[in-house]
Amino acid sequence: MSAKMPEIKIVRHVRARKLRLRVEPASIRLTVPLFCSKKQIQHFLAQSEQWLTETWNKQQNVQSASIDIPSEIYFFNKEHPFQVIVQKQHRIFQFDWETSCLFIKETQPYLALQSAVIAYAKQELPELLKELSEQTHLAYRECTIRRPKTRWGSCSSQHNIMLHAGLVLMSHEIARYVAIHELAHTKHFDHSPAFWAEVEKYDPYFQKHRRQLKSNPLPAWWYVSA
Repeated sequence: MSAKMPEIKIVRHVRARKLRLRVEPASIRLTVPLFCSKKQIQHFLAQSEQWLTETWNKQQNVQSASIDIPSEIYFFNKEHPFQVIVQKQHRIFQFDWETSCLFIKETQPYLALQSAVIAYAKQELPELLKELSEQTHLAYRECTIRRPKTRWGSCSSQHNIMLHAGLVLMSHEIARYVAIHELAHTKHFDHSPAFWAEVEKYDPYFQKHRRQLKSNPLPAWWYVSA
C-alpha cells in the first residue's frame, strides 16, 4: 500500500454484519463485526488493497485541489503569525525572521509549507524539551523530531524522546503538555496513577490540554501528499 497512507483504524462494532472500509481525507477506518478474527481482517485488507490505494490517491488529489494555502501561520512560541507568501524562487522555502514572513515555492506549495514547519520544529522543539527537562529535573538522552501518523510523542526505555513536528502548529500549552508527558515517562514507563501524578505536578491542567490535543487536529494542508 502507499507509503503516504495512514494507519488503518480498526473498530469492532456489535451491530456490524460485514467488514466495511471508509476512506476519509486524513484517515482510514475499518469497521468489523465483534467476533471477526485477525486472519479474516488481514484477508479482507489484502483483497481490498488495490481499491484502497486507488481510492486514497483519488481522494488526496481531490482534497489537495480544494485546500488553500493559508495566508498566515501561527507557531506555538510566537506571539504574532508569519505571513505566508507563495512566489517563484529557487529554494523550496525561506524564513525572513525580521519581517516574520515565510516564502514558499509556488510549484510545490504544500511540500514547501510542510517542510518549513518540520524545519522550524527541529529547531524549536528540542529547545522546549531541554528547558522543561531542566525545570522538572527529568533527564532524557536524545530528542528527535518526526512526522508519525498516530503519535504526538514517544519515550523509549533508553529515555530517547520523539516529538511530532506538528506540535509547533498547536498552542504553547499543548506543545508543553506533550513534552511534559514524554519526560514523565523517563520516571514512569507506563500510564499508571503515579505517571499521571508526575504529569500533573508540572502541568496541573493536563486533562484540559489532553482533551484539546484530541479535539484540535492539524490543518488540512498538513496531510496533502506532496
